[in-house]
Amino acid sequence: MYLGVVAVATAVPINGERAQAGELCPKGWWADVMVGSYHIHPDRHFDDFNPGVGVECSVTPQWAASFGYFRNSLNRPSFYGGAIYTPEFAHWRWFRLGAMGGIISGYNFGRYGVGSNNRTGLVLAPTAVIRFGRFGANFILIPPIHADNTPFTVGLQAKYQFR
Repeated sequence: MYLGVVAVATAVPINGERAQAGELCPKGWWADVMVGSYHIHPDRHFDDFNPGVGVECSVTPQWAASFGYFRNSLNRPSFYGGAIYTPEFAHWRWFRLGAMGGIISGYNFGRYGVGSNNRTGLVLAPTAVIRFGRFGANFILIPPIHADNTPFTVGLQAKYQFR
């Protein structure tokens, strides 16, 4: 379901880290593939296969920006953009903990939404990131969206670093 709530160009380096002048993604580009989701104690049927694609730009080891598209668990198109932050103290070799935050479309956010039918809104979600060389995955714990009656959801996004 909300697999791609990952990142926008709001990824701002901290702790004195700076990108080299003229280099947009100094820590590499990742191709993201939205795979699926698991709904925790749903009270109705949701699609667990959520195909889609995206791009992730690693600005520093802690910050990344991402955007893309996927078909969500309500069988609606979803576009997303946001930031991924994994603080250095939460890095253990190939495993990292952090948060993803940004904007996403395709869900009914009720009075908190904007746009046509309030179907665009903000999302902040805890995230676990694993990386093995050029391969990786993002596991995202998406909170419920009450206006669409969605439960807590774990999303899976596979990724490949191409630069």
